[in-house]
Amino acid sequence: MTITYEWRGDFVNAAVNTLHAEGFNHPTLDVDWLARVQRHSLGWVCARDDGALVGFVNVVWDGGVHAFILDTVVAGGHRRSGVGAELIAEAACQAREAGCEWLHVDFEDDLRSFYFDACGFKPTVAGLIAL
Repeated sequence: MTITYEWRGDFVNAAVNTLHAEGFNHPTLDVDWLARVQRHSLGWVCARDDGALVGFVNVVWDGGVHAFILDTVVAGGHRRSGVGAELIAEAACQAREAGCEWLHVDFEDDLRSFYFDACGFKPTVAGLIAL
C-alpha cells in the first residue's frame, strides 16, 4: 500500500461525502465540499491509495495565526495504519508555512490517543457553547 498525500488536492464531492458518511457513521449526504473548502479553508489534505480517496482533513483558519482541524476521516480499511497521523502532519506543515502559529482541534474522548499520542497535540483548557 503506497499512500500519497496532497495539500489542496483535487477531489470530487461524492468521494468526500462517501468517506465522511463512513467515518462519521451517518447516511451519505450531498454536501458541496468543493465550495465549502474553497470558501472557508486555508487548505485540505487528501490521502490516496492508487488514486482512490482514502483520507481527508480540512484546515480552516481565522485569516491570521490560528488554524483549525475539521473533518479528519480515514477509510475503514486504512485506519490504524498511520494515514490519519500523516494527514495531520501535512496539515500542520502547510499551516505553519502559511504563517499560522497555532493549530487547534476538538474531538470526542475516544480520539484522545490519536490526537495527543499519534499527532502531538497538547491538552488545553477550552470552552464550547452548543448552538
